[in-house]
Amino acid sequence: MATTNLNIRIDEDLKKRAEQLFAELGLNMSSAITVFLRSSVDYNGIPFEIRKTNNAVTVSDEELLSVSKSLIDKNRQAYEVLSK
Repeated sequence: MATTNLNIRIDEDLKKRAEQLFAELGLNMSSAITVFLRSSVDYNGIPFEIRKTNNAVTVSDEELLSVSKSLIDKNRQAYEVLSK
């Protein structure tokens, strides 16, 4: 399978917090983004609810962590195949 690079710009603090979370889950940033992208393709959309309340998108840290863990568990087999 051919690979390609993906360059994104994000807030420095968000990146550090995400890297810490993913490390605790046994993933690096690249693997976590791959899991998200595969889940999105399998789901045929964003694999969690995004909603607008009071003109702001709100997702609590707990909701995001729960969804992230669920997606990682759901897609662990695909990740293991990809990581070989």
